[in-house]
Amino acid sequence: DKLKNLLELLPEHDLPEDLKSKHCKRCVVVGSGGILHGSELGHLLNQFDIVIRLNDAPVQGYTDHVGNKTTIRMTYPEGAPLSEHEYPPASLFVAVLFKSVDFNWLQAMVKKETL
Repeated sequence: DKLKNLLELLPEHDLPEDLKSKHCKRCVVVGSGGILHGSELGHLLNQFDIVIRLNDAPVQGYTDHVGNKTTIRMTYPEGAPLSEHEYPPASLFVAVLFKSVDFNWLQAMVKKETL
């Protein structure tokens, strides 16, 4: 019931046109574990059609190793950037919700309430 009520609060949105029109021929998921540090694979990662980054791992200062292209950023609510300036305008932010407190967070965000 809680999820159903929450979904009714959310406005319907489709994917951004530039993302919807992409033909995902080559996609890559870049984690945040640090395994790419020292790899110098950034130029290769930037060549993928879709670059999905997990959590809020830094890109700036590490572009030689992790690239700088971000199409989709997926993270838990507690990892969401606090400032609107941390959301690149050309990428899509996806909140991954699975805990009860995650749904409370989303409801507070939608209703502009303090959590």
